Amino acid sequence: MPIAPLPEQLVRTARLTRGAPRGATLTRDGGTVLFLRGRAGDDPAACLWALDVDSGTERLLAAPREGVDSYATDRAGRLIVFTTAGALWTAGPEPRLLPTPRPVSDPRPDPAGRHIAYVHEGALRLIGADGTADRAVAAPDGPDEEFAWAPHTHTTAPDGPHGHWWSPDGTRLLLARTDWTPVRPAARPGRRPAPAGTPNAEVTLWLADLDGSRVPVPWDRSAHEYLVGAGWDPHGPYAVVQSRDQRELRLLGIEPGDGAARVLHTQRGEPWLHLVPGLPARSGSGTPLTHRDLRGTRHLLDDGVPVTPPGLQLRAVLAVEGDEVLFTASEEPTETQLWTYRPGSGSRRLTERPGVHRGARRGGTLLSTGEATTVRREGRPALAVASYAERPSLDVRATVLRLGPRELRARLHLPSWHRPGGDLLPVLVDPYGGAGAQRVTAATDWRTLVSQWFAEHGFAVLVTDGRGTPGRGPDWEHAVHGDPFGPVLDDQVTALREAARHHPALDLGRVAVRGWSFGGTLALFAVLRRPDVFHAAVAGAAVTDQRLHEAHRQERVLGHPDEHLGRYAAASPLHEAHRLTRPLLLLHGLADPEVPPVHALRLSAVLRAAGRPHELVLLPGAGHQPVGTALTVDVLNRQVRFLQRKLAVTAAASGPRGQGAS
Repeated sequence: MPIAPLPEQLVRTARLTRGAPRGATLTRDGGTVLFLRGRAGDDPAACLWALDVDSGTERLLAAPREGVDSYATDRAGRLIVFTTAGALWTAGPEPRLLPTPRPVSDPRPDPAGRHIAYVHEGALRLIGADGTADRAVAAPDGPDEEFAWAPHTHTTAPDGPHGHWWSPDGTRLLLARTDWTPVRPAARPGRRPAPAGTPNAEVTLWLADLDGSRVPVPWDRSAHEYLVGAGWDPHGPYAVVQSRDQRELRLLGIEPGDGAARVLHTQRGEPWLHLVPGLPARSGSGTPLTHRDLRGTRHLLDDGVPVTPPGLQLRAVLAVEGDEVLFTASEEPTETQLWTYRPGSGSRRLTERPGVHRGARRGGTLLSTGEATTVRREGRPALAVASYAERPSLDVRATVLRLGPRELRARLHLPSWHRPGGDLLPVLVDPYGGAGAQRVTAATDWRTLVSQWFAEHGFAVLVTDGRGTPGRGPDWEHAVHGDPFGPVLDDQVTALREAARHHPALDLGRVAVRGWSFGGTLALFAVLRRPDVFHAAVAGAAVTDQRLHEAHRQERVLGHPDEHLGRYAAASPLHEAHRLTRPLLLLHGLADPEVPPVHALRLSAVLRAAGRPHELVLLPGAGHQPVGTALTVDVLNRQVRFLQRKLAVTAAASGPRGQGAS
């Protein structure tokens, strides 16, 4: 059976995630790994599995026809609940449907396994583990109010945003309430965060008893309006709040009786204070676990004392069990390793192989997730969790480079059919470039494969992580303060020229740039500001007016628009669109909730008014990232045809059989 071309494979396999284990967790004793996985690489229905660490045997816990969407457990791992098609079930020898209203989201059993809290249409509800006594604990008074959702808690929660947290004994809950009334009406229906410079949603905290009685948790929201974290550890409930200018963070201890909050720790930073997922926190002995940027290194601190060495960049704290801290950190920016810290023993690296690792450590068992999921129990050989994911339909032919005086991490993809001394190759610069993600890592993901797919169509594809990207420390991140695109674009130009100096097959007379989201905006600035270097651009889901983008994200780098309007204008391609002299393809999803299509429509209108030719393609039903959806083939083939046409790529360099554009 012939191998299908990559775009079709990305659709069929949901970007090669189907059949791969995901969402893996360890039970408290470290004896069982729970995870989701389909039965094959093209199976859209994920099943819930349990792997016995000692015997290495797998057990199927649930296999609903529609697939498992999410799952959660109590403290011991005995009560396991999951959602499928909006319904709530318990897993066991015979999975049982619980009588709840639908849809159900974010179910969480209490630590003792007696009750399950879940969210339904903005209300926090509760049901007994035996399926009885379903009731509302907190229900909204109107359409602009919702409980159990705090939009900015994803910035410090390693596993994403949440809005309700159980007490350790399972008798009470810490609960968030979000009032969207202050947010512009246009943003409310999709619950989009407030645009830069406008009022945010009002987020408050409450202590709730199981009978529905609630006590408010007051703090000075005028000084610290962002709730970026919360929880309930053995020392009691707590909250993490942040100032609007993002230069100050406070850890608040909450009195369980009357909800009074007291300041346990205050952190400040310039030009902004970076938020580390999992921090601040409290150790088992009660000392504050925080971070600090010192002489170019982001350190983990225990009670104010750095406990990680210079040069090791802290990424995230994954878990605090007693006085032991599990965290991720990078010595080399392309790799992320698992580390542990314990007072008296110091910091110790747990993973050895190059890669981008996450995981868990409980009961003497280390779970490592990344391109592969492995389990290592003390005294036993490593155990791999089987993956049924399909092998990519093309091989990556890439060289990892360090370019220029900043040693920019880059990856150069060449066509598999290209030979030294052959024809010159047009160059496609293919970055992301923003603070949200790295593209050059020790892991191979679908974006890496897409870069190689473009290479197979006749390009030398250069991917570079410049200033502003994660993993290289605070100075690297802060270099874009006030100007999120200027330094990044300079680094892309440097990388391009340095790569061509070492690889003479690159034709600098034919250079294009493509990008999505932040990368899409970067691609626009590349052809607007440096047409001497870049001869064509593809910009997808680009932010063209920074004032319309999320306040929390934009104000961190650009400041408040009332004080720094010039920065917003300089970072918005709308103001430079009249300069366009190079071919440009704009792509945007009409259902994009993160960057609404008004960004592309306004830019296109400005370009038309200035008489600047361009191509605009609006993608019906597409969200922020259409690759992996039914639109994948069209989206990728449109780009490659546009680039081949504008850079005069000949038919002879259209790629190997099975990979050409259709």
